[in-house]
Amino acid sequence: MSKTRQRQRLPNRKSKVTVREVALMADVSESTVSRIMRNQGLVADATRARVMEAVRELGYVPNRIAGSLASLDSHLVGVVVPSLSNIVFPEVLQGISAGLRSSHYQAVISITDYDVNREETLVRSILSWQPAAILITGFDHTMATRKMLDQSGVRVIEMMDIDSAPIDAAVGMSHRRAGLAAGQHLIARGYRRFGYVGHDWNADRRARLRYDGLSEALSEAGLSFVAHAVGDGQSSVAMGRGQTAQLLAQSDVDVAVYSNDDMAVGGIFHCMEAGIAVPGALGIFGFNGLEIGRDLPQQLSTIRSNRFMIGQHAIELFLQSPDRPDTPTIIDTGFEVFTGATA
Repeated sequence: MSKTRQRQRLPNRKSKVTVREVALMADVSESTVSRIMRNQGLVADATRARVMEAVRELGYVPNRIAGSLASLDSHLVGVVVPSLSNIVFPEVLQGISAGLRSSHYQAVISITDYDVNREETLVRSILSWQPAAILITGFDHTMATRKMLDQSGVRVIEMMDIDSAPIDAAVGMSHRRAGLAAGQHLIARGYRRFGYVGHDWNADRRARLRYDGLSEALSEAGLSFVAHAVGDGQSSVAMGRGQTAQLLAQSDVDVAVYSNDDMAVGGIFHCMEAGIAVPGALGIFGFNGLEIGRDLPQQLSTIRSNRFMIGQHAIELFLQSPDRPDTPTIIDTGFEVFTGATA
């Protein structure tokens, strides 16, 4: 069941930044700022850099809806996710789509490729069209992005994570608590020699939070990891397969915990090829509860997250309260430890 918690009152927001303020800070004309924001005409690189520095510092967002149209209600909802190749996010989008079905709003979807600077550019572009709301993944934003979102005045719903204070509202689960629960579950099942297989933490803060929670569980039991194999870049089955081989070459572990199910499935494939009995010789535990893990000959042991619910609750929160409240809201969609058959 969802749980709603209220946090401290938000500070009063500054009114929207104008092109004149940007021009004054950058010591250029307003027309120069407008040309740079529309990427029109020739402008010296030094001038462009000075203007964009002012834009980021002030949190300026251009207004693409001119004149009297600016006063009309927008039916657009901006949705920003890091990837569509990762099945996690299409399921979130399905939840958003289901929530929007009976409304007059239309989602506009943008992909960041896990790049916070690209996210900043996309958010500036979306906000320039005066959306009714913006749904964005996680809490990792540049300072300029946070300032733009905070000053926009529209509903800002940060999805997937509730381990930090939101700008407006957050809908998701505690990844740190999920990692803690996974560790406690595996320790209760008798595992003592833990290995970790993961992907780039810089691109996936939530994976790092799960690792931190897992480490806390081990520490409480007087244990620690005996080996790590963390790859660069985004997670994949192929990376999980290769990193599992590296992990087992380092040390004799009795259970490997993976940053997500894609990586864990790769670990299963390595064990099949190498003739390693799962879970007899090695326990394997993932995260997400993806369909591929459920369809393995042995169902993958994992944490199941409620991805469709996250998207649906996020859009429903906006539809129920289109105006941004003074008090931030957190909706916990929870998770489930799925015992499965691999750990």
